[in-house]
Amino acid sequence: MTPPAPTLAPARGAPLPGPETGLFSLLDLTVETVGRLVERALELHHDPAAHTRPLSGAALGMLFALPSTRTRTAFTVAAVRLGAATVAYGPGDLHLSAGEAVEDTGRSLGGMLDGLVARPAGALDDLRRLSRHGHLPVVNAMTPEEHPTQGISDLATLRLTLGSLDGLRLLYVGEGNGTATALALALSGVPGCEATFACPPGHGLPDGFLVTAGERAAHVGATFSCRDSARSLPAGVDVVYTSRRRTTGTGESDAAWRERFRPFHVDEEFMTRRPGALLLHDLPARRGDEVSGAVLDGPRSVAWTQAAMKLSGAMAVLEWAVGTQDTRAGEEAKAGL
Repeated sequence: MTPPAPTLAPARGAPLPGPETGLFSLLDLTVETVGRLVERALELHHDPAAHTRPLSGAALGMLFALPSTRTRTAFTVAAVRLGAATVAYGPGDLHLSAGEAVEDTGRSLGGMLDGLVARPAGALDDLRRLSRHGHLPVVNAMTPEEHPTQGISDLATLRLTLGSLDGLRLLYVGEGNGTATALALALSGVPGCEATFACPPGHGLPDGFLVTAGERAAHVGATFSCRDSARSLPAGVDVVYTSRRRTTGTGESDAAWRERFRPFHVDEEFMTRRPGALLLHDLPARRGDEVSGAVLDGPRSVAWTQAAMKLSGAMAVLEWAVGTQDTRAGEEAKAGL
């Protein structure tokens, strides 16, 4: 007797896209949430064991399609310290590099991972689509538009070194890259902050971006200005911040870029005219281009503290973005946030 043919279950279809979860841009967060993440990063900087391994049993993907030293290491170590296992993906490891749709990759990863930290080769919208279609918390580890976790670490570094940030006067000198946009958004919640962004012509912050940051800043009495000349920059500042041209190490399309950036070089003379200012640099540095080695290694440089703060900043972000709501509430209560 021939056995009956098996009955196949009806196809359920792919899940509908869900809400985006994770950290994509500081613009998505309230000023209060940014402040809580900064304070939590400071607590974890002082005491790396000030948690209950809230990601125990979780599996986090680490997708870095572009070079990274500090951010990749910080998030990998942060995940391990919080109890998670990590799965590393390099530039050609996923089928994204062979043309697979972002949505399909998101659905697949979402069925296996509990979260994803990503520095994609594409734009910020790719990360949002990964999150929506994978129902997966995603952390932006830098896109061309913004480096939000750098902004959180930067504010934590300034809180550690200066104490109160109210009335902070900051001069940013260099390319208007993702670090600069995150910095502007982070500073937009600092009461009374005065920030000047000096960038070579054609290399400033994205069109309209300062308007957005300025609208947020107006609520706390902060102000922003942008210059495309290195002449007559403010001298009475608390912080000078510079960043490498093309921080990801991608190739240069402008052969004359050094000539355009030379007037914005931060050397001993530049810092002498600002005797009370600290130096911040997001690293990697190209010594002799945006900053001199003497300044980067000098007594007013806090770049190495800034680099170390990326670890506690990553821990704070992962705890907030990937931890369960109960875990997040418990950790914030423990921290007094």
